[in-house]
Amino acid sequence: EELKKITRVLQKLDASAPHEVFLVLDATTGQNAIQQAKQFGAAAHLTGLVLTKLDGTAKGGVVLAINQELNIPVRFIGVGEQIDDLQPFDRQAFVDALFGK
Repeated sequence: EELKKITRVLQKLDASAPHEVFLVLDATTGQNAIQQAKQFGAAAHLTGLVLTKLDGTAKGGVVLAINQELNIPVRFIGVGEQIDDLQPFDRQAFVDALFGK
C-alpha cells in the first residue's frame, strides 16, 4: 500500500508521474527475485530492473527468467560500490559473461 500511496502523491504534483519505476535486485537473490518482482510490480508499474552486486561471484541469471516471465527490461547493473560502478545494461555483454565467452 505504501508504494501505491507514493504514486498517488507524485501524481498530485505531476499527473504523468512516475516516469520510471525501477526495482533494485541483489544479484545474489536467486529465484526469490521472481516473486519479489511480481509483488513489487503489482503495487507499482515497473519500467525496469537494476541488478546490483555483479562484481562478485553472483551471475544474476534470474534476470533472464524475470524478463521472460514479466517482460521487465534490465536498465542498469551495479558492478561495485561507487556511483561510477552503476552502468547501463548491455545484453550481449551480460550473456557473454553469464556463459563465459
